[in-house]
Parts: sequence; structure tokens; C-alpha cells
Amino acid sequence: MFAQIINSLSDLLYTYILIVLLVGTGIYFTIRTRGVQFRLLREAIRVVMEPKDSEDGLSSFQALMVSTASRVGTGNIAGFSTAICIGGPGAVFWMWRTALLGSASAFIESTLAQIYKRKAQDGTCYGGPAYYIQAALKKRWLGAVFAVFLILTYMVGFNMVASFNITDSFRAYGFFNETTTPYVIGGILAVIFCICIFGGSTQISKITGILVPVMGIFYLAVALFIVVTHFSLIPKMFVDIFTNAFDFQAIFGGFTGSCIMQGIKRGLFSNEAGVGSAPNAAASASVSHPVKQGLVQMLSVFIDTIVICSATSFMLLCSGVAPSDELKGMPWVQTAAAETLGSFGTTFITIALFLFAFTTLIGNYFYAEMGLGYLCDKKPGKKILFFFRIFATVVVFGGSLMEFSVAWSTADVIMGFLALINLPVIIILAGPALRCLKDYTRQKREGKNPVFHAADIQLADKTDFWN
Repeated sequence: MFAQIINSLSDLLYTYILIVLLVGTGIYFTIRTRGVQFRLLREAIRVVMEPKDSEDGLSSFQALMVSTASRVGTGNIAGFSTAICIGGPGAVFWMWRTALLGSASAFIESTLAQIYKRKAQDGTCYGGPAYYIQAALKKRWLGAVFAVFLILTYMVGFNMVASFNITDSFRAYGFFNETTTPYVIGGILAVIFCICIFGGSTQISKITGILVPVMGIFYLAVALFIVVTHFSLIPKMFVDIFTNAFDFQAIFGGFTGSCIMQGIKRGLFSNEAGVGSAPNAAASASVSHPVKQGLVQMLSVFIDTIVICSATSFMLLCSGVAPSDELKGMPWVQTAAAETLGSFGTTFITIALFLFAFTTLIGNYFYAEMGLGYLCDKKPGKKILFFFRIFATVVVFGGSLMEFSVAWSTADVIMGFLALINLPVIIILAGPALRCLKDYTRQKREGKNPVFHAADIQLADKTDFWN
């Protein structure tokens, strides 16, 4: 019964509502920012290497790694295997379109998070959509609703999917027992996760700052090797992507399983542009100008989708292994890798997914704790935080025992409701972010290292850092 309801809700959200809202918002901000994701891409790469503006807070690179840790995860591997198996190769094109347009939305939401970030007692900074909703719209109740869905999306929905996919990756091995193995893997994963999150946000940034770049480079290297060794299939791969993307008869003949729906759904799950997650990491960065973190988080969308998701898609489509409904998710990825690399390929993909998914678990928990902090209107007490972390650990364990469709659809639905709150909000509040962008580009033209003051954009709202 639950599976039927959650699958129907997922189809409703992504067929009639979110596709229009996501694409429309992305087009709107691309026009309003004059294509910021293209014209300032080089500047975004430069900014990410800048040191933090003060000793308090995270550097741009650290904030990028926390947000990328959440973005780069099971959606990049199992998610796009599923999207292509269900929707066809054309899903890759719609994934690209979602990312390119969505990166403009990511820029706006993260710039807003920086403008309205709060100062903690120890001098560090924090914030996110809940805080800019309260500061600019003066609606704390709406901020609280967002915070609740943030917790449900990341600590429950996304972390269940990550845990499920780790367990699913072990089905390729002879020792896997349907009755006992999920409990063993779930238990081990829960213990490791628990140890990490009890180390706090500092520990989170240290772990993700090391694991994310390392695992990303190794994964890309293996994917590139598989593509190169099957170079004769590359032309056909691109033909399949573009012809399938515009096969409108097939698309509208069964839209819920179409390449458009699957590409947008899995693209959003992967890069989270406009969902309202990355702004929580963006607000933690110590920078001289809000636009700098907007650019950094925009870059994270490119890293996630254009680079890593494309690598997965190319590896799968060039592997010589045909997609099928039976292979959706991890089985196709493991089979494709094994076709070229033998048993090493299966093992490597399992390890890669574990690292991707584990950093996702940690990054997601970071967002959930930010939501809890907002609901408590201060730093959560030790008892509350203790039970919150224990519950998060139980969710990780429970996710390993779930069914495929239920795990993915639950995460999609909760994420959809989060986007339904954040996207209209950033459209309403876009003004300060757009004026902030103009201020930044003006200072760059003058040869300055941009420094922000609220008065420079006639910001009426009081801020903790920029007045």
C-alpha cells in the first residue's frame, strides 16, 4: 500500500509540477544573471582556491567539499544507471539540461544564504534557506516547515537511498545472503557513520575534504579508461543520446518512464540545484563577498553532473553491455565495469560506491543538523543532539533493508516537497542576489578583490556580517 502511494506521488510531482518549476526557474535565472554559469565559470574556479576570509568558518574549498559530498553520491552511479535503464540514453541529455539551467538557480540560492547568514557565539557563520526565509520574508513558520523537510529529505530520504545502494552493490558477490547480509552491512555502516557524526561538523569537513577529491579522481580515471578502450562505440553513444532525447513519440507514449522525466528526476537528485541543500554549506564559508560562494556552489553542480554523472553515463553506454530493467541500479554499473576490467571492475565499483555513498551520508547529516539548529532557534542541547544522532544512525541501518522502488521514490517525493518550498522563495527574493552579482562584477572590472557591504545594494534587512 505504502509503495503504491509513494510511487504515485512521485509520478505526480515529476510529471506535472516539478519539471515545469525546475526548468522554468532555471531559464528565468539564466536570463536574469545573463548566463552567470557560463560567463563566470573561470572566475568560479579561481575563487574556490582562495583562502578563507577569517579564521572562523569554512574556506570556500571546504564548503564546496561539504556540498559536493552530499551531491556526489549514489545518484551519480546507481541513479543514472536507473535513469538510462528506464528512460533510455536520452535521459543523459535531459540531465545535462537540468544541470546547466539549474546551476543558475544554485548560484542565486547560495548567494542569498551568504547575504543572510548568521553569526554563532564562537564567531563562525551558519545559515541556509530557513534563515533567508525568516530574515527577508519575515515568516519563521515557513522557515520551520522548510527545516523539517530538510531533515526528512537528507537524514531520512537520501540517507536511506545511500544505505540501500551500498547494500545493493554487494548482491554481485557469492557470499550475499538475502536474509542476513543486509543486516550485517547495515550494522557495520551504521557504526562507522555514528562514530563520524559524533565528531561534529569539524570532523565532517575534514573527512569530506580528503575523501571527495580522492575518490572522484580515481572514479573518473576508471570511467575514462573504460570509455577509451571502447572508443569505437563513442559515436553511436552520442547518436543514441540525442536521437532518444528527442523521440517525442516514445516520450509522450509513456511519460512517467520517459527520458525527460528520468533525466530531470535523477539530475535533480544528483546535483540538488534549487532544492535548498547547498545553501546550508554555502552559509558556513568565510568569504569577502556573497557572490564568491554563489559561484563556488554553481561550480559544484558542474562537478557533480557535467563531470561525474557524464563519466558514469559514458562508461555505461560504451561498455558494450545493453541496459535492461533487470540491470537497473548497481548491477548494470558492476556488469559494465566487469566487462572491461574483470573481477577488479566489480570490486572497484563496490568500493567507489561505498566511498561516494558514505561521504553522502555524512554530508546529508550536516544539512539535517543545520535544520535541527533552526528549529531549536539555537545550537541544539546535548541531549537533543544525542538522540538526533542516534535516530540518524538507525535510519542508515534501516535503509539497508529497504526495497529498490520504495527507497528511491520516498527520497524523490520528500525532495520534491523541499524544492516546492525553496524555488518559489528564491524567485521572490532574487533581487538582493542579482544586485549583489552586479556589485561583484563592478568591483572586478575596477581591478578590486570584491568586498561586500549591505548598503552597496540598498539592502534594507539587517544582517549579522555585512552592515
